[in-house]
Amino acid sequence: MRKDGGGLIFLMMSYPAAQTLQLPFLSDLFSQVSNEYPVLTALVPNDIPYDTKSSFSLYINHRTTFTGITDNDRSLTMKKFAELVKRIKDKDSKKAIKELGQEFRSPGHIPICIASEKLLNERKGHTELVISLLQMAGLTLVGSGCEIMGEHGKALPKEDAKRYAEKNNLVFLEGNDIIKAWKQWSK
Repeated sequence: MRKDGGGLIFLMMSYPAAQTLQLPFLSDLFSQVSNEYPVLTALVPNDIPYDTKSSFSLYINHRTTFTGITDNDRSLTMKKFAELVKRIKDKDSKKAIKELGQEFRSPGHIPICIASEKLLNERKGHTELVISLLQMAGLTLVGSGCEIMGEHGKALPKEDAKRYAEKNNLVFLEGNDIIKAWKQWSK
């Protein structure tokens, strides 16, 4: 992801799992402490051109990582977070939070994005697309992502992304295809 993607490497998770872990949206957390830190009021994300609210939550590192930024450290953090979410599926919040704290620290180098509660019925971002796809497949509702950047510093055009997928023997899915499958699946 780091070499071929170039964009921010992040985790995506379901809303129910985030609720179990009581993970806040960063924008909500910033609002709650903005009286003490007025700069956060100035930085409020109220002009996002593609959405009404940022899905970003906490940034984490696994406790066994060193700096947390190396490929191995980030990979370990993402893998262990997915394993944690799978383990806490039927646990109460108190136990889930205890496990999270035993295994991870924050701030860290891997941001977590929380999918909207109603997934693609509410928002059609990368986070919701991935979590919907995982739910349809019956997999743990944690994914990782990274936007592929082109040589010009912008997102890789769709045709170039298709060629990349072909060259690397990867499946290329368009958001509209996932949305169509979700509508059929969630009837």
